[in-house]
Amino acid sequence: MTPLPIAAFTLVSALGRGQAAHARALRDGASGLRAQAFEASSFETWLGQVDGVDDERLPPALARYDCRNNRLAALALRDDGFDDAVRRAVARHGAHRVAVLVGTSTSGILQTELAYRERGPDGALPAWLHYRETHDSASLAQFVREALGLAGPAWVISTACSSGAKAYAAAARLLALGVVDAAVVGGCDSTCLTTLYGFRALELLSGGACRPWDARRNGLSLGEGASFALLQRGGEAAAGWLLGCGESSDGHHMSSPHPEGLGAVAAMRAALGDAQLQPGAVDYLNLHGTGTRSNDATEDHAVCSVFGRQTACSSTKGHTGHALGAAGAIEAAITLLALRHGVLPQGLHCEQPDPALQANYLRQPQQRRIAVAASNSFGFGGSNACLIFGAPR
Repeated sequence: MTPLPIAAFTLVSALGRGQAAHARALRDGASGLRAQAFEASSFETWLGQVDGVDDERLPPALARYDCRNNRLAALALRDDGFDDAVRRAVARHGAHRVAVLVGTSTSGILQTELAYRERGPDGALPAWLHYRETHDSASLAQFVREALGLAGPAWVISTACSSGAKAYAAAARLLALGVVDAAVVGGCDSTCLTTLYGFRALELLSGGACRPWDARRNGLSLGEGASFALLQRGGEAAAGWLLGCGESSDGHHMSSPHPEGLGAVAAMRAALGDAQLQPGAVDYLNLHGTGTRSNDATEDHAVCSVFGRQTACSSTKGHTGHALGAAGAIEAAITLLALRHGVLPQGLHCEQPDPALQANYLRQPQQRRIAVAASNSFGFGGSNACLIFGAPR
């Protein structure tokens, strides 16, 4: 692909709001994970939740979209001057030439959970539930499109944990085809009980904070967050470059990765081919790294197969938690921060490295300038994505 300029990006997670808060947290090795107990079910887990979401108020014109997921998206859209960057793109290209391609997984399911608690004697849900604008996965793209005053193509990608990363690849194709001149890409996912109980039923939740690549790892920690980026042809690469995208679908199992990481290997090699780069050109790799036994072992094998054992890598889910459909977008933004600030994040909570894992896993943050970095996102059902970014010139 022809390298695509990234004009702006923004993110919100358990680490805080905006680029500055995240760069500081990554440099300091801070975590946004906190213990949370659920008395009704007698279990405790660690979550990465965003402060202040419930206090957010959408403007009257967007009130029908009001739900936690869209409020979370709104927090991100107005940070880091992102909405201003989009307005400049609209002035340059026209609102109909700017697409919205975003990923989500659970979307606004929490809104229906809340409505279910108020159902009538006949089981009917309350009239205040606007399903299409809140619960429905498509509501995220509709909300972002309307909030930013855009009129171009808009859709949601929902491929589990690869969703936010695959939005970048979809936008790159639209731009290459000349369908649009710019695209808002990213993802947003908020926590809800449906997700928590689902992962608990799968026995994938960690009792404490997740610890990717640790010998004692026993599961993931869920999180929430949002991240958006503005890609445009022929624009200024103020925030960096999208150099290559790789995608694959191995379909090995509904919730387990292929034991040899074949789909992950295919996605990483496809991204390198798209960027016309050799593995040695990548200075840092942000791992999918959930902290489950099988995911880390499979990804380690795949990474070593493609990059060898020298490329610096880490999982940042110990910082933010696993934000599901937004994870790929948030970790793409973290990768862009690594390129911009020369901060290679550490893998938090890895106190006893697993001797069976051979990748060059960072247990302390490194401060050094890098030119190229990649980000992995692997979802349930064998949906895999890898993005490669270049530093702003």
